[in-house]
Amino acid sequence: MAPRTTAARSAAAALALVAGTAGTLVSAPQAQAAPPGGKDVTAVMFSWTFDSVARACTDTLGPAGYGYVQVSPPQEHIQGGQWWTAYQPVSYKIASRLGNRAQFRSMVNTCRAAGVNVVVDAVINHMSAGSGTGTGGSRYTKYDYPAAPYGSGDFNDCRSSSIDYRNRYQVQNCELVGLSDLRTSKEYVRQRIADYLNDLLSMGVAGFRVDAVKHMPADDLRAIKAKLSNPGVYWKQEAIFGAGEAVSPDEYRGTGDVQEFRYARDLKRTFQNERLANLRAFGESWGYMPGGESAVFVTNHDTERVGDTLTYKNGADYTLAHVFMLAWPYGSPDVHSGYEFTDHDAGPPNGGTVNACYSGGWSCQHAWREISSMVGFRNSARGQGVTNWWDNGNDAIAFGRGSRAYVALNHEGSALTRTFQTSLPAGQYCDVQSGRGVTVDGSGRFTATLGAGTALALHAGARDCGGGGTPGPGEPGDPAGGASFAVNATTVPGQNIHVAGDCAALGGWNTGRAPRLDPAAYPVWKLDVELPAGTTCAYKYVRKDANGGVTWESGGNRTLTVPAGGRVTLNDTWRA
Repeated sequence: MAPRTTAARSAAAALALVAGTAGTLVSAPQAQAAPPGGKDVTAVMFSWTFDSVARACTDTLGPAGYGYVQVSPPQEHIQGGQWWTAYQPVSYKIASRLGNRAQFRSMVNTCRAAGVNVVVDAVINHMSAGSGTGTGGSRYTKYDYPAAPYGSGDFNDCRSSSIDYRNRYQVQNCELVGLSDLRTSKEYVRQRIADYLNDLLSMGVAGFRVDAVKHMPADDLRAIKAKLSNPGVYWKQEAIFGAGEAVSPDEYRGTGDVQEFRYARDLKRTFQNERLANLRAFGESWGYMPGGESAVFVTNHDTERVGDTLTYKNGADYTLAHVFMLAWPYGSPDVHSGYEFTDHDAGPPNGGTVNACYSGGWSCQHAWREISSMVGFRNSARGQGVTNWWDNGNDAIAFGRGSRAYVALNHEGSALTRTFQTSLPAGQYCDVQSGRGVTVDGSGRFTATLGAGTALALHAGARDCGGGGTPGPGEPGDPAGGASFAVNATTVPGQNIHVAGDCAALGGWNTGRAPRLDPAAYPVWKLDVELPAGTTCAYKYVRKDANGGVTWESGGNRTLTVPAGGRVTLNDTWRA
């Protein structure tokens, strides 16, 4: 294992979070607005092994409609268990802790077969902060990387890590937290970087998320991209905004999309301290870059660790922020899917191998029903503007996407019941958030109740619930069979009650898929689930807290049986 130098320690705190820039805006030609194709949502599988990503593409990402999956840096890097070791490369060999070249190629092919294109997190600004042996067995010292190959003359002359972010030269020529800074103005270095990226393209990679671009002149990046076998490949750049600094994220718009960090920071502030009603004009009018050239997210691997943005520990704030992001027509969204952590440096559980979601510390946000269901919503609403905006002046909002989709978010502390006006054609729809049926009348209206901290989402691609829902308010007739759950359970703010069971409608004992009950009649939580007549299902209630913790009620499994002609009504009490 490489020694943990002071510089390496610093890298854990700042690899990509060294402040961004605001400076004078620099005009740039228009770049491609979003990933090509009709699906622009990227699942960012942070620190997942290539084999695990391949399984996710087949099992969840493809079926949910994700267009892209972003994988962590695949190149050889320094040894160590911390997450940030992957951001200190030592060669361009595909030999990271996440897998080897054969596994990477197999993952790309598997994902493409599932309809999901692969984006690679590319670390091209720098190499390591110290000396040692890499994950692929390559020996290296700082400024000397025989396997790359790079020598001292391939690095910038400024060997200081003391950077004044008001000084352009220091930002783009000195060492980011002690990492050896590649001389990207040098033709040889540009060609070596392009060779690495072209190697990835030859294996079917569809694009790149380029790390730490603020520390490289925009002209250098343009020159590197021009050397690619496909110069028009999707190109997403990490450039963090920082007010009053010398380098602006806008400078990189001519090369490709740029990640808009203000978007995520403002979502956190709005969901935690302000009113959702303020989001009515969210986007360029807030001072952001053009939406067609911006990549957005609720959180990423850096920001969640330093508290800049919402995290999986923030409960409904985090979930509803994703619902909003995926419904709102600004930018190309990333859904971060990582793991639980208690300290900043924590690396991936089990070395990045995900044997099962929601176990072993893996959070799997990409598969949460509230999030994954909105990917299909976004695909269905693509190209449609915002219509029928409504808000209560506070923390409840709703809006449509033309005649294709409609979403409502209740961030209030109590249930919301109202009649919503949409531009949807009349007929049956499935609320993809709850799996319950909703009827839209001939005037585009429907009535619904949303529990505190929940959302409702309808779109043209989900006209029925496939046996997983019940009629919405005002819809005539009862389903052929089902179960009506009611459980008396006390909670504290941030907690919710779910029901898990061995039937598919209850998540198959997967607590991440267990449907949430409605607290409108608190302390009694209620839920209607459609199940075929004659179904027998074992079930138990679970309490989920704001930090992502899950508590099962005590005692053995409960059992329900749906009668031949009707519903089974369950009146239960939480077993402490």
